[in-house]
Amino acid sequence: MKILTQGFGADTGLIAVYIERPPPMSEYYNLNKIQALIGGEINAINMASGNGWRKVFNVYAKFIAQLNHRDHNFTKYDVWQKYRDNCLLQQHSQEALLFSPPKIGEKLYKYHVVAGRTYAKKLLRDHIFTNTLEWLDDEFAVDRTLNLVVCPYFDYRQLSNIKISKLCGILHSLD
Repeated sequence: MKILTQGFGADTGLIAVYIERPPPMSEYYNLNKIQALIGGEINAINMASGNGWRKVFNVYAKFIAQLNHRDHNFTKYDVWQKYRDNCLLQQHSQEALLFSPPKIGEKLYKYHVVAGRTYAKKLLRDHIFTNTLEWLDDEFAVDRTLNLVVCPYFDYRQLSNIKISKLCGILHSLD
């Protein structure tokens, strides 16, 4: 059985972040595609799903801002909050937040980030990708051939500003 790619954002682009589960909202339980968010949808998810999802979106926007990649359109926004509210994971963005295992061979995104060591180890166990990861420390791993990085989960406590900087540095080293 083919596993469908499911998540939020652009169906091709610069970066895909993979997390294990979608928001606990009925409209996303049977998501079977990559769906661009619309204006205000992040706020609606935050209101319905709680603080954990607010952290995911905030950390994602902070990460995109700090990455400041030359091929990304973040430069149109002066602060990460405006990017989050007006572009993050919307149709005109260049990123995705996916709730299905990575399909790296399809080359739909330049970079792949698996958020959470436990999730990454589950994917390795299930042979979703090969064990060519180089563990840099207890929290970060990189596969330079696949442009894949494992990092802490997108939560302030796990992926602090210092660790966001480290993640950005690893991604820049893949260019």
